[in-house]
Parts: sequence; structure tokens; C-alpha cells
Amino acid sequence: MHFKHPEILWGLFLLLIPILIHLLQLRRFKKTAFTNVKMLQKVIAESQKSRSLKKWLLLITRIALFTALIIAFAQPYFAKTTAFKSKETIIYIDNSFSMQAKKGNVSLLEIAVQDLLKKAPKNTKLSVFTNTDTYINTTIGAIQNDLLSLNFSQNQLPLNALELKAKSLFSTSSNSIKNLVIISDFQKKNEEFTEISSKEISKYYIQLTPSENKNIAIDSVFYDTTSNELSNLKIQLSASYNLENQPISVYNDTQLIAKTSAAFENSNTAEVSISLPDNESILGKIQIEDGGLSYDNQFYFSKNKREKIKVLEIYGVQTNYLERIYTSEEFEFQKSSISQLNYSLLESQNTIVLNEIERIPDALMQALQLFNQNGGTLIVIPNNKILGTNYNSLLTKFGVRLNQKINNIQEITSINFDHPLYSNVFDKKIDNFQYPNVLSYYKLEASLPSILSYASNEAFLIGKKGIYVFTSPLSSDFSNFKNSPLIVPTLYNMGVESLAQETLYYTVGKNTSIALPIHIAKDDVLKIANDKNEYIPQQQSLSNKIVLNFNEVPLEDGLFAVKNKEKTFKQLSFNYPRTESKLTYWDLDNFKAINTPTSISDLFETLEKEDSVNELWKWFVILALLFALIEIGIQKYFK
Repeated sequence: MHFKHPEILWGLFLLLIPILIHLLQLRRFKKTAFTNVKMLQKVIAESQKSRSLKKWLLLITRIALFTALIIAFAQPYFAKTTAFKSKETIIYIDNSFSMQAKKGNVSLLEIAVQDLLKKAPKNTKLSVFTNTDTYINTTIGAIQNDLLSLNFSQNQLPLNALELKAKSLFSTSSNSIKNLVIISDFQKKNEEFTEISSKEISKYYIQLTPSENKNIAIDSVFYDTTSNELSNLKIQLSASYNLENQPISVYNDTQLIAKTSAAFENSNTAEVSISLPDNESILGKIQIEDGGLSYDNQFYFSKNKREKIKVLEIYGVQTNYLERIYTSEEFEFQKSSISQLNYSLLESQNTIVLNEIERIPDALMQALQLFNQNGGTLIVIPNNKILGTNYNSLLTKFGVRLNQKINNIQEITSINFDHPLYSNVFDKKIDNFQYPNVLSYYKLEASLPSILSYASNEAFLIGKKGIYVFTSPLSSDFSNFKNSPLIVPTLYNMGVESLAQETLYYTVGKNTSIALPIHIAKDDVLKIANDKNEYIPQQQSLSNKIVLNFNEVPLEDGLFAVKNKEKTFKQLSFNYPRTESKLTYWDLDNFKAINTPTSISDLFETLEKEDSVNELWKWFVILALLFALIEIGIQKYFK
């Protein structure tokens, strides 16, 4: 038992005064004997004993009465040792997308907010933070409207980040009791469950669970194969339960262009193929209807009209077969002799063809290496009279070395059908085509894969994306390869792959850089915008392009136009990451060392009990009144 005013208890010593007076009050009686009053003496003696007992009872009653009053004024109470310590309470509300899951017809986030508003003390100071917002040293009543309008976020703080955030909000005082309340569904992700280790913080984990773990998500979109007129769009879906099929709609802006059904066939994955026009701009949106999480029911993608691929031929021998392959419909083809080359053209090209140059200048070597490092494709067709050391100064940077020239007729007989250059070119392997031949060629040492080979198994063409090397001139004096059906798909695909395939979509919150080959005024900036929002991303202007960096923006998914003032350059699409689509959760009962209240109501009842004080002064006042009644009874009825 504790006392609010223990100094009043010193008054108990004053009760010794009546006790001492009673003990020291000695009366002397004069004895007078009468022979005829023997019976009267006996009556008088008995009366004196009764008065003495009455006085003792009154003394005890009055002492008990004053004792009760003194203790009542000292205000006794029962409470835990923590009841009168200062308290700091910090509440984390998980507003990630997985909290869109429903319990009944209400999302888990709405349940968390409603219970918090009902059960938490309205005027008690506390701090609240979510994945996106922080409210410091406030009250639930003051932030009620903010909590009711809380939005879902793709960012979810892991438990170790929660601990760091909470520590930054708690004071440094060692005398206060620090309570951290974590309200979440505790969804399983890639990371392991790591309990908050700080011993000075009391942790309370409140897990909210949906009625059903059912969700269907659109996971990804990509192009599979492309023809001259149509593109095959693949849509991948996943489900957290077995189902037969799921209707799916595809829109170009607001126009419905396809409607089909994804066949799950009682599995957890499905794939849908849709054919779309190849060289048209599409503002794509894929939509499904699902009662689980809503954030993954739509998926945005954008397809801009294909840019022309820039090809530059630097020739030492005048030919015209390249311009017949790189036509103006798909390519922007230029040619220049080595002696009249404008070096400023190199940086803006996608593909550069060194066509039978006798000697490569040192300045051109350095420019070509930089061009290749920046993603350009270099095609090397040697001259019949090259200086090996000169060519090798460039080619050794790519793991290729040309050796002696062989003056001997060789037929080109082998095709590497598995090479990416020939994907979707051949329906089946061909072994009876008309073999082209060369009159002379260079032996080589190379780490690059062989694409076309001679009958002697020596390479005619080697390379991979970014660098291709022929071992023989292609002019008519030394080869008839340019008359072969192979030359068109070979050189065409080299040019096509030099322009990186357009990315259909990007991920919100992921660090992404996008290079746009555009020019704007010096003080102008690019922005991305749609009907709802507008952002200015980080950007860097280079000589022939502008690099946009996306990390903090955009904050939501959707289709965005890249604009400068009123001019639109490109369409970009962004989607939320699908990391929360799988509804699997941690079982907190397996972690015995943590506090897991069954509900928010249960938590605050527990905290209230720990802070409760059972005051006893009223009972001592009642006890004093009882002793007063007892004294009155003794005075009135005790004879």
C-alpha cells in the first residue's frame, strides 16, 4: 500500500496521548465497612468493573476512529510501481497495399483506424507514424481526420526500420516507460521476421487478419514475338488460390481493344496473349475485377511509335548493298568515306559499319570504343589489304585478333541457329541452302561466339550484341555473300537490335534512368504529367540526349506524358511493385517472447490496468463513520 500524503501519518503518534491519560488516571477509593451493607458493597464493586470496561471500549473505538481518519487524509492506494512513471506511446499503423485485404466488407486499414479512434484515449499525448506520414506528440482526437483519410502506400517499413524510426521519436529519458504499438497484418515477404531487439522499449504486436486469403494479380506484361504488322503481347497473372478462369480487359486509353479470359485451370498462374498493331502508339491499361487487393487489379503499359534506327556506313570501298537493306521506312541511313568523316555524327548513331577501310585512324578507334560503351553496335567488314596491327589495336578491346590472310576459296556452310541474331528468322534448321563463298579471308582468334562458318569450321562471322566482325570483304571482287539470302536478315537484325527495345513499363519507387534523344532550350525542363498529377523528375542534359532519373517520383501508378511546355515527346507508364500481392502472413504465436494483444481494445485495456490506481481513502472514511456509530452505540446501550 502507498500513500499520496505520507507525512500526515505522523499524526498517529498523537493517539498515544489519550492512551497515556487513560493508563495514568488512577483513582483512590476510601474503604468504609458496614456490617449491614455487605450486599451493597458487592453491587458497587460490580458497577465499577462495568464502567472500566466501557471506558476501554470507548478508548479503543475512538483511537480506531481517529486512526481511520488520519489514514484517510494520507490517501492510501494500491498501484503498480510503473503507475506514476511518465509514459511515452508511439503507434505504427501499416498502410501498405496488403492492408487492402478485407475482413467482412471493410479493409484491414479501416478496421485499424476505426478501432484506434474508438479505444485509444482521446486526449493522451502520443505519436503516430505510418509508411508515409508522421504525427509527433499529438492526440488521437487532433489527428482523427488525417487518420480517416489515410491512403495506401507501396512502401512498407521493415521491422528493423520501424525500430530505428521509433527510437528517433522516443525521448532519451531513462525514467520514462516507452511503449511501441505495431498494428499490421505482418505479411510474409522475402526478409525474415526480425523481432525488435531494444530492451528499453515495450513492444506490442497487433496482427490484423483478413476473412479470406484470396487475391488475383496482374504480374507483368511483355512482348513475345513481333511480325511486320502485329505484336504479340503476353500478360502474366497469378492467384493465391485455385480457380478456373478470370475475365481480363485491355484498353488503349479509354477504348476497349480486347476482352478475353485468363485460363488458370485450377493452378496459381495464367498467361494471356493479345495481338496489337506493331508500329502504333498505345496507351495501354489492363483491367481485372477481383475482390481481394485492388492495387494490382490494373496494369499500365505504353508503346510509342518506333523511332528510326540511325545507321552510319564509313566506307573505304564504295558499295550500295547496305542502303538497300537499311531502308528509309525503318532506318535513318547515312554514309561517308573515311577521309570526309564528320566525327560529331558518331555519338548520335545506333549502328556504325566500318566497310572495308584499309586503315583505322587512332582518333576513330577511341571514338568507336566510346560509342560501343554507350550501347552502340559496331560492325567491322575488313578490307582485303588491311594492316593487321592497325585493326587489332581496335579489335583486341573486344577479344578479337585477326591473323594472316588466307587466299583460298571457302564456302560458308554452317549457321549457328541458336544465336540471338537469328531468333525468329528460320522456321526450322536448313542444311541444303545455296552456299555462298569467299575468295580470301583472315584467320582469327576470338572469344566471341561464331555465327557463320566455313566448311573448314573457321569463322566467317563472329559476334554478339554490340560488336560483329566479318573475316572477309563483302564486295563482289572477294565474295558473293551479298547475293545470298542470308545477308538481309543478318545485317538487318544487327541494325534492329542496336536500338534498345522500348520498355513497356517502369516500377514506382524503383531507381530508373531513361535517356531521351531530344533537345530543349537551355533553361527549359521536362516534366511528366497526366490528368491527375504532374512531376518534374531529376534530369541531366547531355550533348545529344536528356537523361531522366526516377526514384522519388511518380508517387502513383498510371500513364504519364513526357512534356516540355505543351509539347509531348514520349509516353511512359508506371506500375506499383507486386511484392504484396501474395497473401501469406507470419504466425506470431510462434514467437513466444513478444506481446501480442488480441485486439486494439485489448491492448488499451491492458495499458489502462497498468496505469490504474486503486484509492482506499473512501474505505477508511467509511471505517471512521463505522467506528463513530459503534461509539454512539456503546454510549447509548452499554450500561
